[in-house]
Amino acid sequence: MDSSDPAYRGQADYNPFFLRVYDRLVLGFFARFAWRFPTADHVRLYREHIRPNHLDVGPGTGYFIDQAGLPDGSSVTIVDPNTHVLEFVTNRLRRLSVTAVQGDVLKPLPMSGPFSSAALSGVIHCLPGPMAKKAPAIEHVARLLAPDGVFFGATVLGRSAQQTGFGRALLGMVNRRGTFDNLDDSAAELREILGRSFGDVRVDVAGANATFVARQPLAA
Repeated sequence: MDSSDPAYRGQADYNPFFLRVYDRLVLGFFARFAWRFPTADHVRLYREHIRPNHLDVGPGTGYFIDQAGLPDGSSVTIVDPNTHVLEFVTNRLRRLSVTAVQGDVLKPLPMSGPFSSAALSGVIHCLPGPMAKKAPAIEHVARLLAPDGVFFGATVLGRSAQQTGFGRALLGMVNRRGTFDNLDDSAAELREILGRSFGDVRVDVAGANATFVARQPLAA
């Protein structure tokens, strides 16, 4: 991704060193103490909704896919603009059949479906805002889902959420840095943009996060 792209800052920190410490720092410390969404609950979201022939956009380190209980050899497609992420996750998920695709979810994705499940988890808060500008990411995934497919994920909310003091400080820091662009992200707006692409939408707030599950893709 070119450094002039508005989405560049949201993925730029994912270098080999950061990926090695990500699980402990982000999934362990920040998830628990800043965003108050325990990693175990995030794993449960994956376990409940992931299916073989899965699409994961912005897979991070691949931790949640790895913990989701997919049988060995299951087909998983991962998409990210960052080649470090693609290499790290492919190596981690060697027991699965992984297809790695370099792509930006704000642009039409360079593959065809249909996929049985898809996740966009820990990504929406990194996309350039405001929230309305993030809707194409959801639309692009919806087009690749099977009619009976399920789309799910989680995102850190902005100032509308009940943030702790630590959460507010961290939220301000990562937004100033450009890693996040979510100060105005809300559960209500998330529900609204999901509803443009799916007939059945559920959004729940957990700590400073919104989790979502959407079915009946309108673009399928």
